Amino acid sequence: MSLTGLFLISFLFVHLIGNLQLLYDDGGEAFNTYAYFMTHNPLIKGISYGLYFFILLHTIQGVIIAAKNRSAKGYKYSKPSGENAKWASKNMALLGLLILAFLFLHMGDFWLKMKLGQLGMVAVEAYDFKVADLYSRVSIAYQNPIIVGSYLIGLVALYFHLSHGFSSAFQTLGLNHKKYTPLINGLGMLYAIVVPLAFAVIPIFMYFK
Repeated sequence: MSLTGLFLISFLFVHLIGNLQLLYDDGGEAFNTYAYFMTHNPLIKGISYGLYFFILLHTIQGVIIAAKNRSAKGYKYSKPSGENAKWASKNMALLGLLILAFLFLHMGDFWLKMKLGQLGMVAVEAYDFKVADLYSRVSIAYQNPIIVGSYLIGLVALYFHLSHGFSSAFQTLGLNHKKYTPLINGLGMLYAIVVPLAFAVIPIFMYFK
């Protein structure tokens, strides 16, 4: 659970860097170039299939752990039981399922439409042929306040999930030290705030733009 979680945490940062290209004022040139590369490079495609597997594995592991937590009195995932346990640590499975629903919405609205050839084609400077115009689809989607709102709800769930999951992953792996654990916890909270917030800037910016 911890290893798959850390892998997905790493992916989030890489995905964020790519998506921030949506903010460039170039009519989608940079983002469409990035999207084509990410969906046609053989190495990236192989990593993507591994990513899908890890998302499903992480979800299944989370559901199993949540079920065991309910059946084992006094046991809580990576945290001692009691009233002082954080809300996020008590609801990791629920938060994970909300994030999974968010991912299905995200992939259905963008990735699936691209795979099914439902997007227009556009010329980009990097290639001598036209590529799928994913930028226009994203722009249209982010003009819908319902879609933007659902994304923000998903990112709030992601914040809570990361706020517990980041530090808990290191704790579960036994990487505890009185000197370094506070630093890990601090970095985990910083990551949990900055990454979802940066993702949230994209739909909000494009909606008002």
